[in-house]
Amino acid sequence: MFALNAQSIAQTTPTGEAIAQAVMSLWALGPVKHCVLMRRGLNQVYELRFDNGRHAIARLSAERPRGEPNIAYEAALLLHLKDRGIPVAAPLAAANGAFSVALDLPEGPRALMLFDFLQGDPPGESLADIEATGRGLAQLHTAAQNYAGPLSRYALDLPELLDAALQRMLTSPTVDEALAQEFCALARDLHDRFATLPSLTRVHCHGDCHGSNNFMTDGPENGIEKSRVAAFFDFDDAGPGLLAYELSVYLWVQLPRSLETPASAAALERWRRYLAGYTSVRAVPPVDMAAIAPCLALRHFWIMGEYAGRIPVWGTQAMPTHWLRKQAPLMRAWMDLPDMLRG
Repeated sequence: MFALNAQSIAQTTPTGEAIAQAVMSLWALGPVKHCVLMRRGLNQVYELRFDNGRHAIARLSAERPRGEPNIAYEAALLLHLKDRGIPVAAPLAAANGAFSVALDLPEGPRALMLFDFLQGDPPGESLADIEATGRGLAQLHTAAQNYAGPLSRYALDLPELLDAALQRMLTSPTVDEALAQEFCALARDLHDRFATLPSLTRVHCHGDCHGSNNFMTDGPENGIEKSRVAAFFDFDDAGPGLLAYELSVYLWVQLPRSLETPASAAALERWRRYLAGYTSVRAVPPVDMAAIAPCLALRHFWIMGEYAGRIPVWGTQAMPTHWLRKQAPLMRAWMDLPDMLRG
């Protein structure tokens, strides 16, 4: 038998039973009667039900390419938003008062957090729900304006979204010399583009508001119909950053991943309704609207950097060379989207 040391382990996946035992030991919330792994993605997420009826979500932070989890900022921002009436999945303090506890795993310590469970379903393709999502995000940004808690470890701006992501990509075994040159040239062009867009608006970003990180429920009646309310969760990528980037994330999800496929009329209408919901609460200055198209490329760079940093866990086929060759032309096309896609 050959023994592997801790440095040889990329990432383990604890069972639901193991997480339940940890929660019962570290949180004073009573016995757990059900705990199951829900999702294994950027982090590992578990659903918990307690004997007393409480329903919660546990998140075991994975090792991020960027560094340590942004827990102090995330927890404080969520509590700030909750105190101001914004529906969010707030963190639940452990018995020692902390909002995260380190679990000792084979690869090293990883942070475990608990959050309120949110009822509802994602907005999907419902135009009313999509508009309510944009409206809710604007209300979230407004409520966060006077946040004065712990500083964020990370900012959603070019150094993190573009420069750090590019450096991770350049270390990937699936990025050959030709691709490296192409991505470096595109990064320089993006820097040049943003240099022409001064004074961009900054907000406390959710960071990943793509339409599947919020749930919809009925609110109070508005005329003859009930209003729809968006509640937000998964603030793992939250941080101060560019409003244009924050808004671009939803449009990025709507766009096709092929130059040969135009954006559908339905996708464009979803984007317009999302933006209409947002601007019903907060105006988006013209300079920020102009920055949305290049921010689509920023978002794509960031996601590729995340994939590159997770090759030890996800493998090289998460970003194969043949796929990478299509990405720079796609991002360049996004940078020059016509005005109708930007609002």
